[in-house]
Amino acid sequence: MKRIVVLASGQGTNLEAILEAVERGEVAGRVVMVVSDRADAPALKRAGKRGIKALFMNPKDFKDRFDYDRALIKEIITAQADLVVLAGFMRLLSPLFIEAFPMQIMNIHPSILPAFPGTDGVEQAFNYGVKVTGCTVHFVDEGLDSGPVILQETVPVIQQDTIDTLHQRIHATEHRLFPTAIDLFCRDKLKVEGRRCYIVD
Repeated sequence: MKRIVVLASGQGTNLEAILEAVERGEVAGRVVMVVSDRADAPALKRAGKRGIKALFMNPKDFKDRFDYDRALIKEIITAQADLVVLAGFMRLLSPLFIEAFPMQIMNIHPSILPAFPGTDGVEQAFNYGVKVTGCTVHFVDEGLDSGPVILQETVPVIQQDTIDTLHQRIHATEHRLFPTAIDLFCRDKLKVEGRRCYIVD
């Protein structure tokens, strides 16, 4: 069974969706550690109440992001993780970190990439006036939301939408899509060739 480490900075709703999917037997892996760069992150409490190691790593304790990432790499290797999942982790990971776990870092982004990358994908899509947006699960490379796409699902933008209501519907889709992608990884169903990620039998 694959071992998963989740990095999270915020509420941890995607983490919760992943943990619940694991508990239902829908993910062929288990979360062995949750790491946050914020001491008060609810994600740490979600992990702790399930008996999962919850680790706060304070960026202020490190000289720079490379020192931070070196320490984070060490923790992940010690946890014997097969997969690193970014669930609302707001720190920019260094090339050092990406190179340590090639095609073993997974992220979810609230748009249909490559459209609207960056921190405000929902707002970008809404303000642009698109009729359809959605979310993308992808492997992480050294670019901004630019790694190979694993899964995508569309979400229509309706006339009555606000940025908040659109965000809520995209979040609901993320909570289904992210565990599905993680399960595919855990069952060795993903194969990457160049930019293309294939689901194999």
